[in-house]
Amino acid sequence: MDAESFLLLGFNIHCHKNMTETKIYVGLNDSLTNQQEHNTEIYVNVMKYVCQSHHVSFSFVITEGGYVHENGNYTQEQTLILSLFDVDKNIAEAIAKDLCAFFHQETVMVTESMVHVSLIKDDLKLK
Repeated sequence: MDAESFLLLGFNIHCHKNMTETKIYVGLNDSLTNQQEHNTEIYVNVMKYVCQSHHVSFSFVITEGGYVHENGNYTQEQTLILSLFDVDKNIAEAIAKDLCAFFHQETVMVTESMVHVSLIKDDLKLK
């Protein structure tokens, strides 16, 4: 749907901007046992606490993935993917280090990319 269609429906494109999206990928299997040691909800609650303590907005998904360990062993596991927008690189790195330690991981993967963001505002007046 193009911008003109949004305007006709009562939606207004409030803002366009470019920003950095940082994603932190954290496997949920323990680095020593290669098993998920806790319920997924516990990991999610820890991640939420870490983000709140760093005062950042975030979103996340849980997905399935595979990982090749430094010793060559392969494991399949659930993976938490944390998305951060326009967060200072040092803060994103601190969050990644916290999650790596708290989730007992060998490593976590951090990616950075530029994204174009449009914020859509609902201008419909409901009576």
